[in-house]
Amino acid sequence: MQTTDNPPTATIRQRLFVALQHALPQHALSGAMFRLTRIPLGPLMPGAIRLFARSFDVSLDEAADGRPEAYRTFNAFFTRALRDGVRPVDATPDTVLSPVDGTVSQAGAVRNGALIQAKGHDYGLTALLGGDPELSTAFKDGLFATLYLSPRDYHRIHMPLAGKLRETIHVPGRLFSVNPTTAEGVPGLFARNERVICVFETDVGPMALILVGAIFVGSIETIWSGRITPPRGRRVQRKLATPGTVTLPRGAEMGRFNMGSTVIVLLPKDSARWAPELVPGAAVVCGRPIAELRRG
Repeated sequence: MQTTDNPPTATIRQRLFVALQHALPQHALSGAMFRLTRIPLGPLMPGAIRLFARSFDVSLDEAADGRPEAYRTFNAFFTRALRDGVRPVDATPDTVLSPVDGTVSQAGAVRNGALIQAKGHDYGLTALLGGDPELSTAFKDGLFATLYLSPRDYHRIHMPLAGKLRETIHVPGRLFSVNPTTAEGVPGLFARNERVICVFETDVGPMALILVGAIFVGSIETIWSGRITPPRGRRVQRKLATPGTVTLPRGAEMGRFNMGSTVIVLLPKDSARWAPELVPGAAVVCGRPIAELRRG
């Protein structure tokens, strides 16, 4: 029988892993990764890509250009486009699409102004949204889905619903890892890490896509602003969109991670029902339905 005086080895390792992250110079290491992944390695680059693909089971056949020799830098490979037709947009009406390839961390409803982070842990909606109480009101008792991207996944982000951009908010913060071990060990993780909040108007009300940074995530980009991070400031920065300037159809690309991280989808109350299979640990595929809209 296990006792608290002699915890399992795995638990000790997890605690050490989380403790190490508190001590690390997270932004300095992420800045170094940003620069490193943009260095052309010449004849060494194809071998490095093949090694990475084997180690993380990356399907080069899905890439628009599957030749390792086609990429001058590691970041160019990591943010690669896919071949036409590899991720078709599901045509089923009144559904919400997965914005990414990845794994479900958590999904459910916002309860008492909080979202589930991991078993026994939650965090505040207002804190997640950069401390904006008015914006958090729009998603009170709404829906959320937290989707984790591993190194093997496609790292471009697409629209779950058609929408018109209302504003982009950059919230500075820490850069903890966003893997399951850290989610269980760092309280309020997603409301502490740096993030870019993209708010859209849709046919069912507001929708927020929250792109959460993490250690070694060199930068976050959107298609309308280009690279948002770095540089990294200390203040929340809001940029209202000029009405009608950014309108994206369902399934269209809206941004990308340079290295992996997490996307949180927020929808308003009673706008949709998550698919029954959208449970922690389930795989999601970009362009496939994850929820059914509730109209009327």
